[in-house]
Amino acid sequence: MLETKGLTLHYGASQILYGIDLVAKAGEVTCIMGTNGVGKTSFFKAVSGTHQRSGGAILLNGQDVPRVPPQGMAQRGLGYVPQGRMIFPLLTVGENLATAYATLPKSEHRVPPEIYDLFPVLKDMDHRRGGDLSGGQQQQLAIARAMMMKPKVLLLDEPTEGIQPNIIQQIGRVISLLRDRGDMAIILVEQYFDFAYDLADSFYVFERGRVTTQGRKDTLTREQLRQGLSI
Repeated sequence: MLETKGLTLHYGASQILYGIDLVAKAGEVTCIMGTNGVGKTSFFKAVSGTHQRSGGAILLNGQDVPRVPPQGMAQRGLGYVPQGRMIFPLLTVGENLATAYATLPKSEHRVPPEIYDLFPVLKDMDHRRGGDLSGGQQQQLAIARAMMMKPKVLLLDEPTEGIQPNIIQQIGRVISLLRDRGDMAIILVEQYFDFAYDLADSFYVFERGRVTTQGRKDTLTREQLRQGLSI
């Protein structure tokens, strides 16, 4: 569903990503792991168009994607939930969800029932301001907003960060449900090891902007993955 070939990224004179080759398949969770500052979020920014890649290729469904801004990537089927959630604190829950309408035809300017099935708390809080929600509720809102755009590829950057355990479990269930539908590739950046290992089908470990370890769960044990993370 999504593939990067030789993806590079610079911030000014500094090179951040060095030739990243990654494949994320529909019906699977692909997890990117690594310590802080190794390029995980920068990879998401390059893929989403938030920062334009310096070189390499991005393919969606086998089609080469030109350098386009984030709205262009969203229109091509890419949903992005950034680290820190980035919801609009002064807008209501309903208004936050409605910001996704910008990428949808007018006939689809409504909240699908599936959104509230996945995140029932949002229906009860439709008129509350985003800034008044707890961290876990804001994370659910951010994922729901991305889901409104009917993505074929969903990028989730640290979805468990600062979230209470019961909400982490709920988010894990939602990711599993979306994966099991089989029509979406999910790419997860996550440092909570057990959460990541339980959900993911394949892993890429980043170190200083490069992939140093990669493999599928059926060929990469917990111990091997932990060892790769400690290099």
